[in-house]
Amino acid sequence: MQAPPFFPWIALSLYRNKYRIETTRLRSWDYTRAGWYYVTIVVKDRKCVFGDVMKSRMVHSYLGKKVDLFWNAIPDHHKGVDLDEYVIMPNHLHGIIIIHGNRDVFRRDVPLNVSRFSAISPKKGSLSVIVRTFKGAVRRWALSNGHPEFEWQERFYDHIIRNDRDLHRIRIYIANNPMKWALDRENPFGGRP
Repeated sequence: MQAPPFFPWIALSLYRNKYRIETTRLRSWDYTRAGWYYVTIVVKDRKCVFGDVMKSRMVHSYLGKKVDLFWNAIPDHHKGVDLDEYVIMPNHLHGIIIIHGNRDVFRRDVPLNVSRFSAISPKKGSLSVIVRTFKGAVRRWALSNGHPEFEWQERFYDHIIRNDRDLHRIRIYIANNPMKWALDRENPFGGRP
């Protein structure tokens, strides 16, 4: 049986953009492009499941230790990717992902015979695919190892690191994050208003 043709204007008229969620990614940027990217990934409902901050130091739970292993395994699963400074907090992770460039991805206009969905899907080697793969691996492990309630927030924050000064500022922020947990906006028991 042949799939019915896809007519995007029908979807737009049915939903009138009501359920459409705009991307937070920079539209003019190719996220497979070589660069340094700062990301923040948050647990759904900001549940503190990765451990706790004690005396300005992060003490990981068993799940937090597994998240650390999965994070450090990212370069093993993504060619041309390295990691820099990172910290796993009670309910979120800050980290720097370095993409050296993906020469295997040939960028061009999408031919007419390719479905609209494959045209808008994240590309192999992109920041979105790297983060999605990491989040999926942690979620699968959690589900099969006694943490069925664990879920990530749907999206993630990213910042393209533009120069050495920006990199230095972000590295310091990441390193000092446990010391500032009491003021952190992700802290459900404190944080800024």
